[in-house]
Amino acid sequence: MSDKQGAVFSLKDHLFNAERVQYLASQFHAADSSFDKSGFVRDTMQQLPQLELKARIVHIATSLERYLDDDFRVAAKQIVAALPEPLDPTGTDDDFGDFIFAPLGEFVVRNGLSKKHVRISLKTLKEITQRFSMEDAIRTFINRYPDETLAELALWSIDSNYHVRRLVSEGTRPLLPWSGRISIDATTPLPFLETLHSDPTRYVTRSVANHLNDIAKKKPEIVLETLHRWQQLGKQRPAELQWMTKHALRTLVKRGHPQALQLLGFNAIPKISVTEFQIVTPQIRPGDAVEFSFSLTAQRTESLVIDYVVEFVKANGTLAPKVHKLKQLSLQKSESATVSKRHVLRANATTYTLYPGTHYVTLQINGQAFGRSSFELLPAK
Repeated sequence: MSDKQGAVFSLKDHLFNAERVQYLASQFHAADSSFDKSGFVRDTMQQLPQLELKARIVHIATSLERYLDDDFRVAAKQIVAALPEPLDPTGTDDDFGDFIFAPLGEFVVRNGLSKKHVRISLKTLKEITQRFSMEDAIRTFINRYPDETLAELALWSIDSNYHVRRLVSEGTRPLLPWSGRISIDATTPLPFLETLHSDPTRYVTRSVANHLNDIAKKKPEIVLETLHRWQQLGKQRPAELQWMTKHALRTLVKRGHPQALQLLGFNAIPKISVTEFQIVTPQIRPGDAVEFSFSLTAQRTESLVIDYVVEFVKANGTLAPKVHKLKQLSLQKSESATVSKRHVLRANATTYTLYPGTHYVTLQINGQAFGRSSFELLPAK
């Protein structure tokens, strides 16, 4: 990623750098004047610049081991004492916290995982998560001590702090991005979600919806039944529950799952006609955009969720389809609309590699395929 001056943006350097390490050291020194602030900063920064993002978290935690008390019970108190005020408890969304506190969770995992320390470790993670989400650290305790940790999470699900409540859902997600898997069954946390689905805070309900989306990839029928029951219960505001339902079913909608579409108010087999589907850029190079357009006419009143599938050429010449969102559209009977789209194929994307060859675009409307056309991706100049 580059800024306007062309400099490369580095997330690891933005989140973990000398200034942030100095800040963390200052927090510990302010809580305990015997903490060797300069020594901690010096030792930490000797290797930090050469490390990747996750390795920096581990490295800072390792450095702390040399400067906090050898007794974990004492070290845990030192950590809590060094924490700043909790994040704004009146907030509602996207307040993930300060990444410089991520190493504190790693420290707890590295040093507080013995049976005798479970209680104080969980208590410490609860404090830290009010400054930075401990979703990664809590998973280690779920795997090692499932009964004790899940019992604690049940209490946290009704905690007054929404960061603590969110951790209950986020930390037990089956497919949490950038984190390891947890050993409990995907349905085990469902009672937590039953409690949290009526939460007044979007930060929590987004996690619940993402959690259900994870489950839906393997057990769609459970998610559909759960969402239907929540609609009947009426414990969440209708508009918020509708948003949660849409977010939770996004993978199933991409797959054209009939019951998911029906729950969202879409016909699984829409009565429409699609004409004039064309790719107006038959040949492009990496960095260019593939452009296409089409017209559609409704044969009855229809609510439509319009996606498109790009089939990318892989290194071995096979095709890998990826579904992309386009738009939602409502048409009355006999009403027509023309839709167009530009999709940029970024030359230096970090999530995929482009290979020359014949690529395809398929229209997908309410989960059904409506037309397929090709374009040629030429080698980069």
